[in-house]
Amino acid sequence: RGIGPGLAQFGVPSVLAKPELILSRNSLTVARNSGFAGTADAAAIISAASTVGAFPLPNGSADAAILLNLEPGAYTAQVLGLAGSSGNALVEIYEIP
Repeated sequence: RGIGPGLAQFGVPSVLAKPELILSRNSLTVARNSGFAGTADAAAIISAASTVGAFPLPNGSADAAILLNLEPGAYTAQVLGLAGSSGNALVEIYEIP
């Protein structure tokens, strides 16, 4: 997950309003998301977060999240602000049982 707006509920100031989460391997983009709430797998992402004990994101959240199976190896997760925006953000990575 690439959390920006969801951090506001914890009193984090100057959150990244529109985060984009990019997952890459060997300089190739594997997946990207900028607002999981509007994706086809939003319900699965919410369920997975609950399964691992991650804090819930607000309804209609602009936070980013990706849910996928990965081959073993080294990956890079990056959170960027859309349109060059900046702010505080958090990258979370979970292994879903």
